[in-house]
Amino acid sequence: MNLWRALLSPIIGGIPIGIAFIDAVGYIARVDGTSMQPLFNPDSTTDYVFLNRWSVKHDSIRRGDVISLISPKNPEHKIIKRVIGVQGDVLKTSSKKTPVVTVPKGYCWVEGDHVGHSMDSNHFGPVSLGLVTAKATAIVWPPHRWQKVKTEMRYERLPMNLLPLK
Repeated sequence: MNLWRALLSPIIGGIPIGIAFIDAVGYIARVDGTSMQPLFNPDSTTDYVFLNRWSVKHDSIRRGDVISLISPKNPEHKIIKRVIGVQGDVLKTSSKKTPVVTVPKGYCWVEGDHVGHSMDSNHFGPVSLGLVTAKATAIVWPPHRWQKVKTEMRYERLPMNLLPLK
């Protein structure tokens, strides 16, 4: 009996610590699909990323961040996209119905890096910040792809209100 207690105590004691770590700090997740190519899954390689929960709880979401969020179309799915606009930004969209949108307070605009191959805000509109679960901070697998995920924006996707006047 003492042998079982000695073996099980660290495991049982470690479970709450592991759950607390995942909930507060972050976790590793597999990225499926092509919507974020070439950043994730180039050449059909499956990438695993560290999703940092701490950064979205204690840091603001900025343009260029790559975030994980609950899909506005299907709450059972999580998606990963780049933040293109934040509250107050005026953006060009790919929609003919609404070619320009202003991001409302408490929302952000997200898009996949692989233009035309992404179900993103161009399809479902601005996303509530309450749906954001984590920020992708590093590719952790496979080893030859280890790298930090940079916060960056393509010039042509900058909000219209930030572009210099011509």
